[in-house]
Amino acid sequence: MPADASVVLVNARVWPSGDRVAVTGSVVGPEDADGERIDVGGARVVPGLVDAHVHFPSWALGRRELRLFGTRSRSEALERVEAADKPGGGWLRGRGWREEAWPEGERPALAALDEVTGDVPTALRAHDGHTLWVNSAALDAARASAGRDDLAAAAWAAAGPSGDEPGVLREHAAWDFFDAFAAASRQETLDAVRAAIPAAHAAGVTGVHDKDGGRGAPEAFAALRGEGALTLRVWQSVPDADPARGSYVKAFMDGTLGSRTALLLGGGGMRLMGPDGLAAVIRQAAAAGMPTAVHAIGDLANREALDAFEATQAEWRPLGLRHRVEHAQCVHPDDIARFARLGIAASVQYTHATSDRELAARLWGDRLDRAYPYRRLLDAGVRLAGGSDAPVEDLDPLAGLRAAAECGVTEDEALASFTLAPAWLEGAEDRRGGLSAGFDADLVVLDGDRVRATMAGGRWVHGHPRAS
Repeated sequence: MPADASVVLVNARVWPSGDRVAVTGSVVGPEDADGERIDVGGARVVPGLVDAHVHFPSWALGRRELRLFGTRSRSEALERVEAADKPGGGWLRGRGWREEAWPEGERPALAALDEVTGDVPTALRAHDGHTLWVNSAALDAARASAGRDDLAAAAWAAAGPSGDEPGVLREHAAWDFFDAFAAASRQETLDAVRAAIPAAHAAGVTGVHDKDGGRGAPEAFAALRGEGALTLRVWQSVPDADPARGSYVKAFMDGTLGSRTALLLGGGGMRLMGPDGLAAVIRQAAAAGMPTAVHAIGDLANREALDAFEATQAEWRPLGLRHRVEHAQCVHPDDIARFARLGIAASVQYTHATSDRELAARLWGDRLDRAYPYRRLLDAGVRLAGGSDAPVEDLDPLAGLRAAAECGVTEDEALASFTLAPAWLEGAEDRRGGLSAGFDADLVVLDGDRVRATMAGGRWVHGHPRAS
């Protein structure tokens, strides 16, 4: 007897194979199931897409903040700041400027920002989120904050890497300053996340591996879950080994290409953590039963991350923990095989390879053959998980699929990186990442480069699958 089904999508091109999908309640039904038949008119049907690297609350808040993406000079960025509505009694927050896209010699500067912001405390994060540009009112507000003299905000602003002017903070200094003084309130964050979830579903996203564990994500998602309003599956990172708050631990080895803080073999960049420090993090996480994800962009950062995973195998391998390196943007050829041998996944962002192509050629010209080594990682047997790094790039897995093709990654490999690989990292490959009977009914109906409909847990959360 065929099983009952809520919905049967027919006349479909199902990935990786098939022409129909049945949904029974919240799971995928057997192939012979009956139910309401919906003809999708030959549309492609794929498992729900998972963004394996997204700062969801930061992206959600960024949709409401001043956008400086695409500005080609400091003056153009300042024009946008000057034209922005200034909050009364609060901070002006913005994001997206890229110093490397400005004419040679133009740098962010305190005095220039003061001219267009006056006494409104202003904090503008760079495109990659690793550099912060603030004004004098922001420094004054920091100095006036009771009990926070230990952060030495004014000293940070004047003592950055060589060449920085006052008002420019990088890496931990930038993050600490922003989180202490300029961050949105818990209610602002919750409201922004609630409003952003439908936008994620409209992009075909049914799950995220969030990286904002230290910026209010666990609390925001927990509140929405308590309301019964969380339709997004969340695999949560946290900065410390606390399984009550998250699923895996996130650490940093270095900075970024755009901020010139990626740690490089032969010199250059900024070391945020050494291999011994990461080894301690891995051990602490393993003791709590949690895998580790580590940000590593430069070739030396990637090497030292692998050194730490190798040195701690005795602690984590018997537990079957599934670790990952976030970004893996520049990897020495000798370290490609080490990823595979250790079983470390590479959580990559294909759109970085296309949007940063000119910058990588300019700053990594002597090692460009090591940059964005997705094809070589796959050929070595390394599992790739696809993400966006939103708000650095758009939260748009379809853009990631297009960029993957430019990087020599096949369509099937790219789709697997947004479906099967994230499920494997979660230890959920037996129930998510595919459309087999018994799997969670998370799926996307695609019209070419357009998301027609998204289903999460058997519920349509965006659009409708019926062919128009």
